[in-house]
Amino acid sequence: MTVLGQTTSAMRTFASDVAEGLFEVTHNSFALLGLFMVIAVAILGTRPDLRTAGEDQLRGWLQERQVALIGLPIQLDAVDRATAANPKELPKAQAAVAYWLSRKYRVAPEPISALVAEAFTLGAKNKLDPTVILAVMAVESSFNPFAQSPVGAQGLMQVMTTVHSDKYETFGGHFAAFDPVSNLRVGVRVLQECIARAGSLEGGLRYYVGAANIEDGGYAAKVLAEHSRLQQVAAGRQVPVLPPAIITPAPMQVLPIRPIPVAAPAEPAAVPDKVASATLSHFDVAAAQ
Repeated sequence: MTVLGQTTSAMRTFASDVAEGLFEVTHNSFALLGLFMVIAVAILGTRPDLRTAGEDQLRGWLQERQVALIGLPIQLDAVDRATAANPKELPKAQAAVAYWLSRKYRVAPEPISALVAEAFTLGAKNKLDPTVILAVMAVESSFNPFAQSPVGAQGLMQVMTTVHSDKYETFGGHFAAFDPVSNLRVGVRVLQECIARAGSLEGGLRYYVGAANIEDGGYAAKVLAEHSRLQQVAAGRQVPVLPPAIITPAPMQVLPIRPIPVAAPAEPAAVPDKVASATLSHFDVAAAQ
């Protein structure tokens, strides 16, 4: 055998030995890995606390990686805090009301849909027309859940939070006035009490606005008019959405400038002490009012 043949044979033998060794090592490694997996599964099966801790650690690591990638915190439960519903999933009458209110008051149909559905549910429970509830919200706040009046009425139904704070206790406190659904439920309770006290819907609306024995400024008429329109919408009729009135200011008149004679101020007359005190008292009363 030549030297070249011997060298080739040796190389083949070496390559065969290396391949056989790699196979043995790989085979043994896979066997060890499989054995390790079996042991790990057995341990995790008997120790659920370890499994839970491992899952939490892995989940936390993955969330940290995602936060670093997108630059926003992960709060998958945030959608549960949203007051929204799909208007397409509402009954036909409720969907029609939701879309009409959305167009008129320029708010998204999804939150309006949730409020409409809640109003219809509360109306059925309290034997109150849901379109009355929605009309009160429309007139009171134009569906702004964060509205506040100069006298402290808050939220969608403009409930006097300080007066009806006890009604918010079941919702976690007075801050619930700014939760749309909680405010709606408390407002309906107050409205129901007002109607029962007055004995009529119109009288109850006067009580609700705090004008039981005085002129309500057309409040009850506004609510009843909106209630009538919403009833027609719910019945499937075409009710136009009236745009807000646009007031055009009158053209400004330019008057000629005339010189005004300037005279020396007269000496102020002495004011008796009683008159001065009476005048001060009048302004104090006016300021208090």
